[in-house]
Amino acid sequence: MPFIDTIITIFLILVVVAIFARGVVIIQPYEQGLQIRLGKYVGRMNPGFRWIVPFVSEVIKLDLRTQVMDVPSQEVITKDNSPTNVDAIVYVRVIDPEKAYFEVSNYRMATVALAQTSLRGIIGDMELDEVLYNRDIINMKLRDILDRETDQWGVKVERVEIKEVDPVEAVKNAMTEQTAAERARRAAILRADGEKRSAILKAEGLRQSMILEAEGERQSKVLRAEGERLGRILQAQGEAQGLRILSVGAAPLDKRAITVLSLDALKTMANGQATKIIFPFEVSQLIRQGAKFLGVTEETAEEIATRPVLDERILGDMPKREEVDAILKEIQDAVPHVSEDELKDTSKRRIAAEKSKEPADQPPSQ
Repeated sequence: MPFIDTIITIFLILVVVAIFARGVVIIQPYEQGLQIRLGKYVGRMNPGFRWIVPFVSEVIKLDLRTQVMDVPSQEVITKDNSPTNVDAIVYVRVIDPEKAYFEVSNYRMATVALAQTSLRGIIGDMELDEVLYNRDIINMKLRDILDRETDQWGVKVERVEIKEVDPVEAVKNAMTEQTAAERARRAAILRADGEKRSAILKAEGLRQSMILEAEGERQSKVLRAEGERLGRILQAQGEAQGLRILSVGAAPLDKRAITVLSLDALKTMANGQATKIIFPFEVSQLIRQGAKFLGVTEETAEEIATRPVLDERILGDMPKREEVDAILKEIQDAVPHVSEDELKDTSKRRIAAEKSKEPADQPPSQ
């Protein structure tokens, strides 16, 4: 019966191998094992190759990495009675495997349920605007509540984030209208402020323009008046110098010379184109007045010598004789020299031209 003995031996070896393989446990580096034998907790099992007594022992493996738990969206009513759908994300990590397994049946489900109820209570104490603008505060409060409650389960809440705050459609419409009204109000305020500043700048510019225009007009009038004053002064000085020169030249003249000059003036008056000449009744009186105007009177030489001298500063600077001669020489040099023959020819041509202009029916002049 050697064949039967061989079969039995092989079967026993396979049974022994199967029983041994049944007790082999491989624990990953990020896991922690809990060994339970015959309903009694034996202890932890570290990562690596481990063997337990098969059929009477059980190994529970717990993941020690940070786990992400999605808190389902739920409708929450805020303090100002605004229905809002809120969901969140919770990051947890097992720090005590014994508590995480023996203190709670399912720490993941328990943590999510606790996050939902805590989130509902936190948002119920806040208004909608605070929920929308103060997410950091909500995250901090929710993390503190979860961390305090899950500490007895051996679970550490590392972080909590509000993923979405979605008000209902009616609230969204109201918020849209409110936002539009607020923007319209701000636009109206900015427009009014811009118009006010524009009006202020225009008024300031107009004021500055009027001030500059008035200042310019004032300066123009002052300069124009100053120019007129200086012109009148210079004109008066010129007339005074002319009269002074005339008086200086007429001082040595006697009465006969004055008479000759007066008659010459009458001759010049009679040499015009007028057909009528009117002489004053008192011709001698006219001549006498002319002599007085030229500075010749019947006073004696002593009276002339004792006559008060005018202030020369009023008349201005009198040109010297050398200066007058130089001016006359410049004038003579500027006038082209004409010979006597050329003058005679020019006179003849002028006379001939005047005769040719006379009417045909007029007799020639003798």
